[in-house]
Amino acid sequence: MSAHPHKRASAQESASASPPARRDALTRFASLLVFVLVWHVAALAADTSTLPPPLTVFERIVAETVSLALPQHLVTTLSRVVISFGAAMLIGTAIGIAMGHWRRLDLFLDGWLVLGLNIPALVTIILCYVWFGLNDTAAIVAVAINKIPTVVVTVREGARAVDPRLMQVARAYRLSRWRTFTKVYLPQLQPYLMAAARSGLSLIWKIVLVVELLGRSNGIGFQLNVFFQFFDITGILAYTLVFAAIVLLVEALVLRPLERRVTRWRG
Repeated sequence: MSAHPHKRASAQESASASPPARRDALTRFASLLVFVLVWHVAALAADTSTLPPPLTVFERIVAETVSLALPQHLVTTLSRVVISFGAAMLIGTAIGIAMGHWRRLDLFLDGWLVLGLNIPALVTIILCYVWFGLNDTAAIVAVAINKIPTVVVTVREGARAVDPRLMQVARAYRLSRWRTFTKVYLPQLQPYLMAAARSGLSLIWKIVLVVELLGRSNGIGFQLNVFFQFFDITGILAYTLVFAAIVLLVEALVLRPLERRVTRWRG
């Protein structure tokens, strides 16, 4: 019988939380509608081929999708994004934790980190293509190298912010190293991991397109370069909008729910 008040309370909390979430979604949707409306008005006012109206671009998206050209290039680009993002997060997280834990290692690698943060992405891409050839390995390595330093910086700050008192409690209860890491250490690091993931993904989307534009024969970046050579503004906007829509969907359906889930314990 005592469980019923708790159930009612949780139901009331979820009901009270749903209207703000619904309002947020409607606000974002309204923002997109305003963007399309402004675009349409600007296209009518300009009356030039360099700014096609939204309907023309949408028709081009449908045509490219039916011909399977757009899905093929999109899948290729997304596969590169996923692989390079995963590699950058794994390597950057390991290095960041180590640098945050061992001060001597932090001092040793700090100069390397500053160098990695300040080398232009274009230089890294060119060097990887020269060293490894014009292939997918070079492309993924170039993207990962550009992202790893930013992950290291964020995760290192998280490792420094870990509460030593909680770690002492874990040792007092004789928890294994694995349980201490997964149940005590990692939850404190999760907000920093999410920050690194969100900022890193936004960076990797852009770098992958540059990598494809410079040295690959497929992908969204390559196709944008082809459209540029033919001055095909409609094609450029069509592929850009689809790519941007994928980014928004990943943010709304993956990153935001994941962030709410991993930080729920803090509330």
